[in-house]
Amino acid sequence: MSVAQILQLKGRDVFTAKPGDSVKAVAEMLSTKRIGAVVVSTDGHKIEGIVSERDIVHALAKHGAAALAGPISGIMSHKVQTCDEGDSETELMALMTQNRIRHLPVVSKGKLIGMVSIGDVVKLRVEQIERDAADMKAYIAGGV
Repeated sequence: MSVAQILQLKGRDVFTAKPGDSVKAVAEMLSTKRIGAVVVSTDGHKIEGIVSERDIVHALAKHGAAALAGPISGIMSHKVQTCDEGDSETELMALMTQNRIRHLPVVSKGKLIGMVSIGDVVKLRVEQIERDAADMKAYIAGGV
């Protein structure tokens, strides 16, 4: 399954925040939207960074509650791994594993067009395995 197919199934919505937004505001967005990361972008298209729940936890551990008042630009990951619509599910899993990340912004022609999480990949993989098992059972039952 390709990234394009994954986005077709899950949608292309991406939640973004501006570099000056507070850590607290981003934490609230993550909680409200029930997501694990937001892309940091001034214009909603060009990626400047990414902030995950993990980044917020590290900031709180290091700076305490004072971290919540600071801008997310101070805790975001500046080097952002991205993927392309043509990338495969296998390529996504390898990239996420190698880089120890759970979220990959999808970029096309230099613009942010979606986000894929490890949860999306696992969900689709499990569904495929279940379909394969059901097909195998039907094949065996039909052959007897």
